[in-house]
Amino acid sequence: MTIYDELVARGLIAQVTDEKEIRDLINSGNAVFYIGFDPTADSLHVGHFMALCLMKRLQMAGNKPIALLGGGTGMIGDPSGRTDMRKMMTPETIQHNIDCFKKQMSRFIDFSDGKAMMVNNADWLMNLNYVELLREVGAHFSVNNMLRAECYKQRMEKGLSFLEFNYMIMQSYDFYMLYQKYGCNLQFGGDDQWSNMLGGTELIRRKLGKDAYAMTITLLLNSEGKKMGKTQSGAVWLDPEKTTPYEFYQYWRNVGDADVLKCLRMLTFLPLEQIDEMDTWEGSRLNEAKDILAYELTSLVHGQEEAEKARAASRALFGGGGDDANTPSVALTEEDFANGDPDILAILVKAGLAPTRSEARRNTEQGGVTVDGEKITDVKKTFSREEIGDGILVRRGKKKYCKVTLG
Repeated sequence: MTIYDELVARGLIAQVTDEKEIRDLINSGNAVFYIGFDPTADSLHVGHFMALCLMKRLQMAGNKPIALLGGGTGMIGDPSGRTDMRKMMTPETIQHNIDCFKKQMSRFIDFSDGKAMMVNNADWLMNLNYVELLREVGAHFSVNNMLRAECYKQRMEKGLSFLEFNYMIMQSYDFYMLYQKYGCNLQFGGDDQWSNMLGGTELIRRKLGKDAYAMTITLLLNSEGKKMGKTQSGAVWLDPEKTTPYEFYQYWRNVGDADVLKCLRMLTFLPLEQIDEMDTWEGSRLNEAKDILAYELTSLVHGQEEAEKARAASRALFGGGGDDANTPSVALTEEDFANGDPDILAILVKAGLAPTRSEARRNTEQGGVTVDGEKITDVKKTFSREEIGDGILVRRGKKKYCKVTLG
């Protein structure tokens, strides 16, 4: 199976400009391709992870990736997929975020010996002359066509700023510059970037008389059509300080039954034959598939050692056996017993499972709290030293848990 056929089989390809040419390029290892990453936060998240996995696959097949960091485009903000304008960031914040991205990307992409490049579009965008840009680039864009683009359509009712309206031109200019400077002949991006990417191929054709290509990656959606990689508390980050390896593992361990095989195909490097065998799995065997998914992705992002720890903690928590030494824990001190035995609300706050007593009360009254597998709904329930003993396992909802011990 060729690398292009594998991408199709894994469900990764959404749209392509020229299928035959793109197929030949990446199958022969002659693609010099880029994916852009705007530094909107100080960590990459699951949405970026999918793009990084694609870069890794193509690099393994002999193609050369360019990771384009949006030091310039980050000053503007991409309106795609948004109903409001992005918060403006300072140059210092953008640079800090770029530095964080660089460290995380190196876990996935081999940048040694010219096998890949990391480039910042601030190198050319920040020094542009506005009048020159209008003459040399703006003349090649039709406002009528731009307004028909999906990335702008959804913003027209609430208002699209002129600042954001320029984003398509800037992204197109990126492709134009990368083509000239590094021979970049292919751009990848999320399916919501299609209009911006077509702008780049058209600019290269008009300005240079050359052909360049674009391919969009299927968005990672669950069976309900919602973007994956989000929780009630926010994004699932790749930075272990923002989303711990335990939380990262548990996110994937708890994906819906209808989504697990899709995630295995799109995100892991397991052979397709192995994943296809799981198509007939049902019931408890589907849970086994989820465990495989969680382990593989945690290992990719955080390393095998952290994946092993997360798996052991998960199995201890859900009754599948295993050592609970890696389960998140907190120890109660004498101060916690100063006014008598602590109640369930105090323990939830101490364990970091609720930010305040009022939030802990709501969780408890709604039946979302268990201690050692037993549901607790009495907000006045207290726990003595004897009851805590060697430790109690406190859970809030399906994913938040902590072992509470005596200090």
